[in-house]
Amino acid sequence: MDENAPGLSSPLTVLKGVGPALAKTLSRLDLHRVGDLLFLLPLRYEDRTTLHRIGSVKPGMRCLVSGEVLLAETVYRGRRSLLVRISDGSGQMTLRFFYFSRQQEAQFTNGVSVSCFGDVRPGPVGLEMVHPEYRVLRKDQQPVVTDALTPVYPMTEGVQQGRLRNLVAQALTIMKKAPPAELLPAEVLNELDLPTLSAALQYLHSPPPDTDLASIETGRHPCQMRLSFEELLAHYMSLRHLRNLANQEGAQPLEAGSALQRRFIDSLPYTLTGAQNRVIAEIGADLQEPHPMMRLIQGDVGSGKTVVAAAACAQAVAGGVQAAVMAPTELLAEQHWSSFCGWFKDLGIELAWLSGSQKKSQRQTSLEAISSGQANIVIGTHALFQEGVEFSNLALVVIDEQHRFGVHQRVALRDKGASGKVHPHQLVMTATPIPRTLAMAAYADLDTSIIDELPPGRQPVTTIALPDTRRAEVIGRVRDACSDGQQAYWVCPLIDESEVLDYQAAEASYQMLTESLASLRVGMVHGRMKNSARDKVMRAFKCGEIDVLVATTVIEVGVDVPNASLMIIENSERMGLSQLHQLRGRVGRGAEQSHCVMLYKQPLGQLAKSRLGVLRETNDGFVVAQRDLELRGPGELLGTKQTGLPDYRIANLVRDADLMPAVQKAAEVIHLSHAKSEYHIVSRWLGHAHHYGKV
Repeated sequence: MDENAPGLSSPLTVLKGVGPALAKTLSRLDLHRVGDLLFLLPLRYEDRTTLHRIGSVKPGMRCLVSGEVLLAETVYRGRRSLLVRISDGSGQMTLRFFYFSRQQEAQFTNGVSVSCFGDVRPGPVGLEMVHPEYRVLRKDQQPVVTDALTPVYPMTEGVQQGRLRNLVAQALTIMKKAPPAELLPAEVLNELDLPTLSAALQYLHSPPPDTDLASIETGRHPCQMRLSFEELLAHYMSLRHLRNLANQEGAQPLEAGSALQRRFIDSLPYTLTGAQNRVIAEIGADLQEPHPMMRLIQGDVGSGKTVVAAAACAQAVAGGVQAAVMAPTELLAEQHWSSFCGWFKDLGIELAWLSGSQKKSQRQTSLEAISSGQANIVIGTHALFQEGVEFSNLALVVIDEQHRFGVHQRVALRDKGASGKVHPHQLVMTATPIPRTLAMAAYADLDTSIIDELPPGRQPVTTIALPDTRRAEVIGRVRDACSDGQQAYWVCPLIDESEVLDYQAAEASYQMLTESLASLRVGMVHGRMKNSARDKVMRAFKCGEIDVLVATTVIEVGVDVPNASLMIIENSERMGLSQLHQLRGRVGRGAEQSHCVMLYKQPLGQLAKSRLGVLRETNDGFVVAQRDLELRGPGELLGTKQTGLPDYRIANLVRDADLMPAVQKAAEVIHLSHAKSEYHIVSRWLGHAHHYGKV
């Protein structure tokens, strides 16, 4: 083979018709090299393998026809249109164009033959195609009938389908001469009965006419699964590599079962659940190791994750080192501060507070206590890890609601407490239960502990769904409950009225409830308020100075208010199940039986009915999360923008979840017997700049 011939790693400019301008445009589709085109899979396919007689086509068909122009005219019936009448002897059809040039108009002279591909629909005078793809044929030229299905690719402005198809065809030709390396071992391909990479790519860009399009539409065709499998494998191995790097780093070993930790647990006004004790033991074993713990605690709302984290902090303090606890919001951090101060005030443990809103003098005092080592446990927001914060001997980092920070920040935090070759242990927590297969893919760099038991005495929240036509009835229920000394949340998705989305806005609800509940104290919080103003209202609610709190979903992860026993959620049919479950978890924290009322706008579709039905039937966050994952996908469940959850080019974590056990197994096989392939698999899918490149 010619060594100078273009290969898959060559820039796109080696392809015919690609100059610097087009190359820049293609970069918007993340296309930079010839090989990138092979992984731009079609969105769907069109069947141009058969030329249909006009007399045989029916409305609803999308097909290829050809005929002779009988008449072409520009008409002005409501809007300017070009109508072209064609016939092939078996029937007639009209081609309708709303956007056309004089040059196009001049092409359609009587007697000229054209081939057209498009959607057939009924028209005023028979069947028609609106803006079909067409080709004016030369004399005696036959319509082009393909021998494979025609791919339809994702588009970007400035690149037509025909151009993309031509470029992919050129890339396929290059691939045949110099195929990409087959990085999956033969034993893995054989066991899963998957095709080679080259065969899968060739098939997906140019499927034969008898292809089972139904399996391709579901993403479960063997050729698609071949690509999805390797992509999932790349992400999994990358995260496992991060974990292996951590295992090679040093950490301060912290002895488990210290007297200080036992005193802390014995001082609690309640007995820990079996699940809490099990997770404390798992963390304790990790902390004894001479390399950093990287553990995720999953637990439903109210399962007692914070006290487990406090036990880990006690183990760290007993070892003579510092612990830091970080929460995503100042309000939640303050709640941890309050809890930790109550738990540790009589145990001789010094605590420090650090947040962005601190006065300069208070911040300076905290910084000095932190850097000197006087502060044993430091609690705050992301301000803990900003420049200027120096720890004396930080050995444990606890991150609450970790899905708001993401994998990149987890990696960055590993370096904050680093001293020489010693790194801090990491404990991350989430109240968003994550289905096992998603956790395997998204958190492969973490060990997972699950607190799957609620403290005794906690009553499940009673959940009902009502049409918003019964709002007055619900308001009466709120009035009665608050008159008896209880408190209520009233949650709305938007702040202001929207002409586009017919939501019940928080501002409107606040006005309505203030008038309807004149005898009660009504407050409001929303995302546009300054943090200080929002926190002031939340504190007033927690202290019982507000009876009804109107809020947007900013209270989804919020302050513990045991006296709040009613949760009203407007437009519940538009929210995700996990979000609704998180909101519901704001109540049910006291002795009173709590209730959640999900108001919805009629008519309610079948899908929305089944979704709300899940919440009525279960209080188990893992069941809710699994259903939410199936319905909406991982990005919605975890909040892709916040999590750093990777964007997959081909794989789908919900659709392909069943591949994850095989992905784990293949990763072990490759690591043990084909180690050189690891880096290349990760580089193919994630690029050379990924963390894997640290090797």
